[in-house]
Parts: sequence; C-alpha cells; structure tokens
Amino acid sequence: MENPRPPAPGFTPPMAPLPLPLHPPIAPIPAPPRAPAPGAASTESDDDDEVEYEVSDDHRAARERHERAVQELLQRRRAYAMAVPTNDSAVRARLRRLGEPITLFGEREMERRDRLRGLMVRLEADGQVDRLLRAQEDEQGGAADEEDAEQIQYPFFTEGTKELLQARVDIAQYSLPRAKARVERAKRRLADPDEDPEAEADLVVKQAGEFVLECSEIGDDRPLTGCSFSRDASMLATSSWSGIIKVWSMPQITKIATLKGHTERATDVAFSPVDNVLATASADKTAKLWNSDGSLLMSFDGHLDRLARLAFHPSGKYLGTASFDKTWRLWDINTGTELLLQEGHSRSVYGVSFHPDGSLAASCGLDAHARVWDLRSGRLYCTLIGHVKPVLGVSFSPNGHLVATASEDNFCRIWDLRTRRMLYSIPAHKSLISHVKFEPQDGHYLATSSYDTKAALWSTRDYKPIKSLAGHESKVTSLDISGDGQQIVTVSHDRTIKMWSCRSSIRDNEMELV
Repeated sequence: MENPRPPAPGFTPPMAPLPLPLHPPIAPIPAPPRAPAPGAASTESDDDDEVEYEVSDDHRAARERHERAVQELLQRRRAYAMAVPTNDSAVRARLRRLGEPITLFGEREMERRDRLRGLMVRLEADGQVDRLLRAQEDEQGGAADEEDAEQIQYPFFTEGTKELLQARVDIAQYSLPRAKARVERAKRRLADPDEDPEAEADLVVKQAGEFVLECSEIGDDRPLTGCSFSRDASMLATSSWSGIIKVWSMPQITKIATLKGHTERATDVAFSPVDNVLATASADKTAKLWNSDGSLLMSFDGHLDRLARLAFHPSGKYLGTASFDKTWRLWDINTGTELLLQEGHSRSVYGVSFHPDGSLAASCGLDAHARVWDLRSGRLYCTLIGHVKPVLGVSFSPNGHLVATASEDNFCRIWDLRTRRMLYSIPAHKSLISHVKFEPQDGHYLATSSYDTKAALWSTRDYKPIKSLAGHESKVTSLDISGDGQQIVTVSHDRTIKMWSCRSSIRDNEMELV
C-alpha cells in the first residue's frame, strides 16, 4: 500500500470560513415630536401617537396630602408672624370685637391665644382684612382710654402712711448729726499729729489674737440659734429651737430669766441698744418684745412666713425683721405699728442690719444678693451682687462706709458703699458662714461664724486671719461682740454657749479683784 505523500513544507491547506454571529436588528431612534403650528388642526395620526398616563388613587391622595401640608405650613408661618396680644384681658377683648366667644369650656390662657391667632389667619385668608383692622383700631383706642384713666386714678408709687413719713423724718433728724460727728472725728484724727490710727489698729489686732475660751455653758435642750449682748455686756440673751429665750448674767453665764411665748422654734434674739429690752423672732411668723425680767411687752404680727433674723435701729425706736415671705419689715416698738413692708428680694429674706448712723438698712436673702436701702427716702441705694449662693449675714462697719456679707458659698465679701463695689473676698471657712459682725468700736477686725464648727477673726486692714476660735462640736449658728470689743460669745447646734475673752482683759480683771 502506497504511503500518502507528506505535504510540502510552508504549505497551509485552505480553511472553511467561520459563521458570523447573529444580532437582533436595532430599532431606529424615534424622532422627537414636533409641536403643531399654531392654528393648525390636529390630525388623526397625532391623536394615535399621544400617550395618556393614568394617575392612581393612591398617588392622587398623596398629592392632596402634600398640598394640604404645604397650606398648613404657610398658615402656621403667617400665624406666628402675626402680632397677637399676650395679655389675657387683651385677648378676650379682641375676641369680643371679632364676634367670637371670649372663652370656651376648659380653655386656658395659652389655648385662648392660639385660638385668636388661628382666627386672625382665617380672616386674612378669607380676605376679611378690614374686619381685622377695625377690631385692632377699636382695641387700641380702648387701651389708650384705659391708660389715660389709670394715669389719672393711680399714682406710679405706693403711698405711705403718715406714721411712715414721721418715722422717716425722725430717722433723718437722728442720723444727720451722727454722720456729721463721725466725719468730723475722722478728719480730726487724720489732722492730729499725736493720733496714729495704724498703731491703734495694730494694737487692737494684736489683742484680738489673744482671744481664748473663758467659759462654756449648756444653753438649752435643743440647738441654739441666736445670741446677743446687752448694751453694757452685763447680760446675754440666747434663743433655741425649743422656742424658749433665756437671759444670762455675765460674765459667769448664770441664768436669770426664761422667756416663753413662741409656739415654734425661735430663730434670733437681739438686745436694744438703748435700754434693757430685747426682741425675739420665731418660726411662728411673729416677733415679740420682752423686758429683761421675762415679761412680754408687745407682739409684732404681720409676716406671712417664718422669720429669720432681726435687728434694732440704733435709735432703739424701731425694729427690723426679715422673713421667708420675701420681705423685711420695719416696726415701731412704742406702738407696735408696721411702718414699712419692703419688697425687692426674689427669694426669702434672711438677715437685716442697720447703719451705725441709722440712715441705711441692709437686707440679705436666699437670692444671693444683699441690698442697701435709704430709710430717709425709701429708695434702694445699691445692690451688692457677687455671691453665688444665699447670703445669710450682713453687717455695717463703724467707719460708715464698709459692709460685710456672709454667704453659703463659704466666702465673706467686703463692700465699699462709696464706690458701690466689692473691695475684698475672704475665703473664710470650709462650710457656709452663718453670721458676720464688725468689732463695734472702730471696726478694726470682724468675726465670722460657720457650720465648720469654728469662728474666726479677720483684720480689716489686710483681711488676713487673726485667730480661729475652735471649741464647738457642731455647727456655729451665731455670734456677738461686746461693746468694748473684749468679749465674743458664740452659740452652736451642740447646745453650748462659749465665751471668748482677751488675755489682756482677763489679766485686768484679775488685777481688779486683787
């Protein structure tokens, strides 16, 4: 069998052509429809080419909801842009002029105002703007007539009584000579070459550093709240939560009288600066005037909430009381008449104090402010703003131009009445400061009591600490300084009375006994 002949090199046999892929025919792109010429009639072919879209009920309902929401939003914007009275009586008057009921069952002030706003929007939308403007003009005319009538009938100030007027005159006649004498004495001391105020202040501060605990006595079965020396420091009065006030002879702290009359806890006690009568404040909303032998002389009723602190005017004729009803009041102790009801604090008033001249009064309260009032004119002299927590104590310096405030923020701040600004801020204690008082002779030092169980003495030259009076086992609620500045008494929640005296005065007393 004959072998096949191999192909010649370089020769490639011819191949059958591959079939081409088949694609569907491409539809021609339709030309955009031409707008018919104006005035030309449409043909049947145009009608056949138009496509009609059917809108579903859900889409139509959604579109209606959207339109209503837009309309409500626009009406709400117009409503808030409208000027609607804020006074409820003005809202009622406008509703009456528009012919609408002035109130509906269970409708409150804000709801009534919203109803008036919606009514005004509907009137504007309905094209009844003339009716709306006419109601506004009638309202403005009526308001102008009422304003004129009010200006004629009522004064812009609160008219006081004849007793208050006479008291202001008496206070002015009392304070002006004292202020004049104080200024002349200060000028004389500065002009006299033999006088050395700095050396005298150094001596007083040095003596204050020698205060020691002389004696301690249990004052009551309940915590003590207040204490006060008599004018000659021969007696001491204390108040307590039991509502009982006790009078003690000094310096042995021997009880000589017990005053019972308050039905709630007693909050403060103060001796008169001119005689041996004392006043007490209580949580039963009353203040009472007592004789030192324990007989009740008078009761001052009028406060609407419990009392806090109280103080006598330097003349001894008037008594100031601070209360949690956001007011402090001035009373005539001879007649028991309420002379002045002073508002001004936004929260409870806690303390009150009088200027040594008798011309000014200072009040402090839980609104963290202290306010100084001119008793001769009744005007607010200044507001002492700086504390961040309630102010619990206020005291005037004997020099006449310094005021000290004690606060729950643990600071004692010194203010200058001449500039009406704060001079110094003393971080005095580790807890709230319950009371503050200047040394009554020349104000060379001041004393503070605190809930950190201590009392402290501070120099008024540089406001540095002089002495810390530590001895109580609980919160120190109040203190007082004798008229000669040689004795300090403190009372506390530990129910004890503690007497602090200078070593120099103790030595003098021992020499007199010998």
